[in-house]
Amino acid sequence: MAGRTKSGAPRNWSIADVLEASVDEAIDFLGGFPSSRPAMRAVESLKLLQETGLGYLRVGQPVNTLSGGECQRLKLVNHLAQSQASAGAPGARPVLFVFDEPTTGLHFEDVRVLLKVLQRLVDEGNSVLVIEHNLDVIRSADWLIDLGPEAGEDGGLIVAQGTPEEVAAILESHTGQALAEMRQKLL
Repeated sequence: MAGRTKSGAPRNWSIADVLEASVDEAIDFLGGFPSSRPAMRAVESLKLLQETGLGYLRVGQPVNTLSGGECQRLKLVNHLAQSQASAGAPGARPVLFVFDEPTTGLHFEDVRVLLKVLQRLVDEGNSVLVIEHNLDVIRSADWLIDLGPEAGEDGGLIVAQGTPEEVAAILESHTGQALAEMRQKLL
């Protein structure tokens, strides 16, 4: 397959080259075929991977080599693709999404990207429940339920609940204390 990158440089790729390319590279390559409907459909699908911070994955990467967080985001991409396909369809029902530590192993910028995608789900009328220790994610929540007071056998009780601002005011909450400290640093 011959094409051009966004910068205009010519490229000749085989199917093996496409499979070895990162999602970001494949978007760049396939974008060189603007008159090809299949190439543009592939670009739109690959952009969902990019939106969820998975642009670095190889197109042909086996699923069993992905981390838990990558697998969760791949499932998220699947739902985003389905919701795009059924946008405006009668009878579309909201979905409850549950994510367990989706930021594990993510770079700060990827966390920001993930937060945008989670907000997109909420904006589409879905509910998102996130089990998380990342303070950037916690402070972006609409509502928090802080379990504790400690971990394991010393936990499991609701220590605090409310908006991030409300939880930050609860002295018994470790999460609240961390949010209050973070707020002080940002001032």
